Amino acid sequence: MRRRTFLRTTSAATIGGFAVRGFGNPVLQPLLDRSAEDRVLVIIQLYGGNDGLNTVIPLDQYDVLSSVRANVLIPENAVLGLSGLPATGLHPAMGGMRELWEDGKLNIVQGVGYPNPDFSHFRSTDIWETGANSDQLLASGWVGRYLHSEYPNFPNGYPNPTMPDPLSIRIGAPISIGLQHQGVAMGASIYDTEDSLSLSGNPFTDPVTPDCMGGKLDFVRTVQRQADLYGDVIQAAAQPGCNLSTLYPTGNQPGAELANALKIVAQLICGGLKTRIYWVGIDGFDTHAQQVVAGNTITGNHANLLRGLSDSIHAFQDDLELLGLDDRVIGMTFSEFGRRIKSNASIGTDHGTAAPLFLFGTHVLPGMLGENPDLPANTTYDTNLPMQHDFRSVYASVLKDWFCLAQDDVDAVMLDTYQNLALVDPAGCLGTDIRAANQQAGTSLLEVFPSPFTDMVTMVFATNGDRTLVQVFGESGQVVRTVYNGPMAPGEQRMQVDLSDLAPGAYYCRVQNGMQQQVKAIMKMR
Repeated sequence: MRRRTFLRTTSAATIGGFAVRGFGNPVLQPLLDRSAEDRVLVIIQLYGGNDGLNTVIPLDQYDVLSSVRANVLIPENAVLGLSGLPATGLHPAMGGMRELWEDGKLNIVQGVGYPNPDFSHFRSTDIWETGANSDQLLASGWVGRYLHSEYPNFPNGYPNPTMPDPLSIRIGAPISIGLQHQGVAMGASIYDTEDSLSLSGNPFTDPVTPDCMGGKLDFVRTVQRQADLYGDVIQAAAQPGCNLSTLYPTGNQPGAELANALKIVAQLICGGLKTRIYWVGIDGFDTHAQQVVAGNTITGNHANLLRGLSDSIHAFQDDLELLGLDDRVIGMTFSEFGRRIKSNASIGTDHGTAAPLFLFGTHVLPGMLGENPDLPANTTYDTNLPMQHDFRSVYASVLKDWFCLAQDDVDAVMLDTYQNLALVDPAGCLGTDIRAANQQAGTSLLEVFPSPFTDMVTMVFATNGDRTLVQVFGESGQVVRTVYNGPMAPGEQRMQVDLSDLAPGAYYCRVQNGMQQQVKAIMKMR
């Protein structure tokens, strides 16, 4: 695959005004004369902070959950079981996702978050979209940097014969920071393909002044002209109406709006667009109150949201397979944070930290990466889930194994080096078999004792010779101690860690060695 060729071409400024909605389901027509071998990533953003503990349910922690969130907890006998994972299940509304699991087309990444989490929707969303540290402000998104690295000359000379299409398409909303690079949006925001505004022959032909003001005006006019040209190519791609699946939610069914957006994505890929990234979203996950129906916790707002998400993704994957496009597309969900372990008195859950993330598609490596969270028996309202996997490791792994970036390029886009995770089949990119990482599931990599403790703990873990990171998290998710960060010889390691300065309460010890990580809960007494 010629990565520099298929990605060296479209990084557009923010383009609004043309939207995509209301496509029908006519029969499949011949595709446009475009490349059919390019890889596509579909990002699904769950706005509001999804409650991960009621989404991917840790059945081995059910006693603790019953004691701290009984008013929202899913009945154990209603949880959807997952073949090969007897201790883990899905919310009963997620039958579509369970079917993807059984078909080997779903990867669950447990405990995705970042160190020192922020509980603000706006700030945490910014962190997830830019790939920033919690104390860092970035003027570019992680996808925006990726697209800029592949199409560094944009917007000058775009569209062009090599890349006539938008690099990315945001459906149903403006282009946010995630798709921007230094103030330039690397794609198109789509609202209506029946765009009557024609800017290709716009009347603004007077010369611009040579000063800064003139330069900005010329840039705006360039964007206007591109908006019209991209609208034309999107309209042309949309004409065939390639949707074949009959599974999409419609009308007043949960998830109908997300389903329509994903239908549009399938139609545009089928129609021949060479666009790399599609970004869609679903709102409503800020479930502080009435998350469930009192006395019937398998119903309510969260159940409807998860049903809509699950059914829409299942239908989209079905559509891709019927269209013969599933080899080209993978999808990924994310939300700005999870919810608290302990529920509140309003039959809801408040802002939390780490949560599970889904990847789906024919080429994802099926399974669950990480373990069910280890919940302290004396969980309080302030107790939160620790990070198992840094969200930037997920991004870096997708860039490396799906879009085939060299490691140096991945590091440049992500602004640092992050562990590679076994999420996507790297066939065609790498010659090594990284599925062995998933085969380590269930292996105890870390032991911490004593617990409870007063001053010192002993951490015993195994390394394979890679770079090793050893951390201690507080119950709110904050990193309170970085014990070690650097290369370490292979073999069993034993560390004495002085935690006498910490206040009594629940803590988590985490070790990361190459692609492997594990988290264990400990308790400090007075």
